[in-house]
Amino acid sequence: MEIVRKRRKPMSEINVVPYIDVMLVLLIVFMVTAPLLTQGLRVDLPQVDSEPMDMDENAETLVIELTADNEFYISLGVTEQDEQTPVELATIGQQVASIVSANPTIQIFVEGDASASYGPFISLMEALRVAGVESPNLVTKPLE
Repeated sequence: MEIVRKRRKPMSEINVVPYIDVMLVLLIVFMVTAPLLTQGLRVDLPQVDSEPMDMDENAETLVIELTADNEFYISLGVTEQDEQTPVELATIGQQVASIVSANPTIQIFVEGDASASYGPFISLMEALRVAGVESPNLVTKPLE
């Protein structure tokens, strides 16, 4: 006596319900964390009459800030204000050199407070030059 087994026909539909659940959870997580990522240091940028720069929105950015107290801060992308601590100029040179060697296409921005001293700014520009940054982008505020 031979047992006849029926073969199942392969299912041609994809069950997308689990994917929708995961997507909704990720959406909620991003909606909650997005407002927390917009914090930063308060830097009074100098006002000049200049044209906006053409930037690649998808490229990684490295921001180096010089405050009115002549302290340096470095951030890769956007970081929270509570986590930032002042960085020594020599450390900035080492960190920027390693970041640029790992990612040569990274965009580097320098934000200098309008009341910061000229000496620390020139020292920062020299440290960036030694680290391999040919032309950092200087951030200003448009005239009002």
